[in-house]
Amino acid sequence: MAQYSRIEVANVMKESGMVPLFYHPDIELGKKILQACYDGGARLMEFTARGDFAFEVFSELNKYAIKNLPGMIMGVGSITDAGAASYYMSLGANFIVTPSLREDIAIVCNRRKVLWSPGCGSLTEINKAEEMGCEIVKLFPGSLYGPGFVKGIKGPQPWTSIMPTGGVSTDEDNLKGWFDAGVTCVGMGSKLISKDILENKDYAGLEALVKDTLAKIKKLRA
Repeated sequence: MAQYSRIEVANVMKESGMVPLFYHPDIELGKKILQACYDGGARLMEFTARGDFAFEVFSELNKYAIKNLPGMIMGVGSITDAGAASYYMSLGANFIVTPSLREDIAIVCNRRKVLWSPGCGSLTEINKAEEMGCEIVKLFPGSLYGPGFVKGIKGPQPWTSIMPTGGVSTDEDNLKGWFDAGVTCVGMGSKLISKDILENKDYAGLEALVKDTLAKIKKLRA
């Protein structure tokens, strides 16, 4: 069962400005990645459930976070149906992220007051998601739409909260483009937790990168 309500999760997303995304089948490596992100200041992690038996990995990582990382909010991404959403929520997922807008997922998450962030690519989809109770919309793939799309949406709908995923990097100019356009937070995967970091097990480097990226976001929003 989730330990954080959807409003609590949304507030942390807004405050921190960044949600790291990560998947790896190795549980012990996952714990070290999670620890490095936490030590760098991250308080959210989207576990992208894309591999076989991914639920087993998430279960262990969430248990680790609950026991060792106070305030770390674990969620699950790449969810495509209500059954998977319900199962991960039973394992303690505090938020659910989807690549597309799915009403069945909205229903099961709303029933448990768990934040769900659907991938949307049009104003119509965004409006529909908000009508179904969505707090923060995922813009996916962000690289396809860009900051200009966000700025266009925020013009007539300044109340809309958007989290682009894909096309977001740790580069300050990239981050400036997104935050100047009005995003609430950004989702960041391989540009943050890179293949090189994973292969070299450079946990200290990851911790420093997370800390630096969060500092850039804070500066840009000041």
